[in-house]
Amino acid sequence: MGKKLSVLIAALVAGVSIEVGELSAEPSTKSFKVVVRTTAYTHTESDHIQYGNKSALGTVLKYTPEYHSVAADWSRFPLGTKFKIKGYERHFVVDDYGSALVGTQTIDLYFPSVDRMNNWGTRFVEIEILQMGSFHESRKILAGRANHRYCLAMLASMTADDWYKSYR
Repeated sequence: MGKKLSVLIAALVAGVSIEVGELSAEPSTKSFKVVVRTTAYTHTESDHIQYGNKSALGTVLKYTPEYHSVAADWSRFPLGTKFKIKGYERHFVVDDYGSALVGTQTIDLYFPSVDRMNNWGTRFVEIEILQMGSFHESRKILAGRANHRYCLAMLASMTADDWYKSYR
């Protein structure tokens, strides 16, 4: 029930109406719309240099017409969440996270250059969630990284009990 509750809370905070019966631990294909704050990042920023052009999964960050990598708080938008931004045809996919995103409704869009990143800036946009990602897969990855404060915070937000405290 904890994972369902966290999705419901995230939806309510975002102003989205969802019936509890529709929520599940695994990816859902039920689409809904929500307005979110977006920022932009690139792999050449000083706080991302150590990771290169790799996502939290270790895959290459993508910026193609079919797939656009984004970072988010996985307790709100779990790994694999797919969405479209109103006015854009491109599909955006959550395959990364960022410490500054934890506890926020902000989604950080990857861009391959500083110019494109700066051109995006910060925007409030309407997104249509095409498919929610997997809280289960997100938890598995985050549990292995719980020694990082921000990973532990995301993990704790997705957990109904206090087992995560053993990582402190």
